[in-house]
Amino acid sequence: MKLAPAPPSWGELLGREHLGAAVVLAGGVLVGAINIYLAASLLPTAVADLGGASFYSWNMTMYLVAMVIATMLAGRLLSRWGNVGAYLLGFATFTAGSLACAVSSAMAVLLASRGVQGLGAGLLSGLGFAVIRSALPPRLWTRGAALMSAMYGVGNFAGPALGGLFAQMGAWRLAFALVAAIAAVCGAIVPRVLPRSERSDVRPPIPAVSLLLVTAAAGTVSVAGILPGTLAKAAGIAGALLLMAGFVAYERRSELRVFPRTTYQRGSSLKWVYLTLGLLAFGVAAESFLPLFGQRLGGLPPLVAGFFAAAISLGWSVTQIGSASVTGQRAVRLRILGPVLLAAGLLVQGLLQREDTPIWLVVAWVPVLFIAGSGIGLAYPHLSVAAMSSTRDPEEGGRAAAGVATVTSLSIAFGTAVAGLLVNLGGRSMLDSARYVLFGLAAICAIGALTAHASKGASRTEPAHQGS
Repeated sequence: MKLAPAPPSWGELLGREHLGAAVVLAGGVLVGAINIYLAASLLPTAVADLGGASFYSWNMTMYLVAMVIATMLAGRLLSRWGNVGAYLLGFATFTAGSLACAVSSAMAVLLASRGVQGLGAGLLSGLGFAVIRSALPPRLWTRGAALMSAMYGVGNFAGPALGGLFAQMGAWRLAFALVAAIAAVCGAIVPRVLPRSERSDVRPPIPAVSLLLVTAAAGTVSVAGILPGTLAKAAGIAGALLLMAGFVAYERRSELRVFPRTTYQRGSSLKWVYLTLGLLAFGVAAESFLPLFGQRLGGLPPLVAGFFAAAISLGWSVTQIGSASVTGQRAVRLRILGPVLLAAGLLVQGLLQREDTPIWLVVAWVPVLFIAGSGIGLAYPHLSVAAMSSTRDPEEGGRAAAGVATVTSLSIAFGTAVAGLLVNLGGRSMLDSARYVLFGLAAICAIGALTAHASKGASRTEPAHQGS
C-alpha cells in the first residue's frame, strides 16, 4: 500500500527559501489586523489632544469600510501591477496613512487618515491570500494560509494591548509611527523576496456597481453599530442585508464581478466556503464587548479585562499551528468541527455569566473562550485553501483567494453591528446584554456547521495541491 506523503513542516515554510515571502505575506495581514483595534485603545487619549469627541465612534467605521473596498480591488491591482508592484502600493498606502495619523492636527484629519490606513490594510489582506498561490509551492498553501489567518488573531490580541500601552504613556502618536515603521520595513524587502509575476498592459475594468453596493452595505452596517436605539440599529442592519442581497443578485448575472464566476454557478461549493468563513469571522465580534462584560460582571480592571477578552484570538492563533498539519478528509472534518466548537464555546460562555461573578468562575471563562477561538483556528486555514483551490484558472484563483479577505472584513463589520444591537436588547441589565450577545452569536455561528457540510465538495482539488 502506498503511503500518503507526510505534510510539510513549519520549518519548511519558515526556512531560508520561503522565510522572506512568509514575513511579507504575514506582515501585511498583521499590520492591518492590529490597527482594527489599536485606535480604539488610543482614541480617548487622542480626543484629549485633538477634541472632536462627537466623531469618536466613526474611527472603526472609516477603517473597516475602506478595508472592505480595498480587498475587493486587490485582484485587479495584482493583475495590473504584478506581485511586487501591488504589494509596494499596499505597504506605501498603509505607511502613508499611519504617518498621517501620527501627525494629525484635528479629529477630521485623523479620521481621513484612518481611511487611508484602511485602504492599505485591505489591499495587503487581499493580496496576502491571492499572492500565496505564486509566492509558495502548493504543498505549503495550508501552512501559509494558517500563518496569515493566525495574524488576524495575533492582531486582535496585540492591537488593544499595544494601544493601551502607548495610551498609558500618553504617546498615541508614537503608536501610529511604530506601525508605519513596521510596514515600511516589510515593504522594503518585497522586491527581494516575492516572485515577479507577469503584468498586464490591459487595465482590468472596475466592477463599479458591485463595489458601490458592497461599500454601501459595509457603510450601512458600520453606521448601524453606532446608531442610538435598538430599532435604529435593526433598521440599519436590515438595510445592509438588502444591499448585500442586491450585490449577490447583480453579481450572478453580471460579467463584471468581484467574486469568481464559480461562486455563483449551480452546484459550486465555493459559496458555501465563503459563507462558512464569514460565519467564523462573525464570532470574533464578541471580542468587542467581552472587556465590558469582564469589567461589569466580573469586576476585572480594564487592562486585565482586555487581555481576558483576547482569549478567543489566542485560541484562534495557537490552534492553527497544529491544524495546518492536517490533510485530506480529516481537514474536511475540521471545517465542520470548527463552527461547532465556536458556537459551543460562546453558548457555554453565555451560560456562565452571573451578576457579581465569583473569581473562580471568571477564571473558568478563559479556557471556554480559548476553545471558542480554537474553532476558528481549526477550520479557517482549510477553508482558505479550499477557496484558493476552487479553480485552476490563475486569474479566477487569485480572485477567489482575495475573496477570503473581503468576506472576513465584511463579516467582522456585520458581526460588530449585530453584537451592538444585541447589547441594546439587554437594556439596563448588563447580565441580559451579555447573554443576548453570546447566545445570539452562538446561534448565528452554529449555522456554519451546515454551510461547512455543504462546502465539502470544495475539497476535490485539495489533495493535488497539498500533497504535491
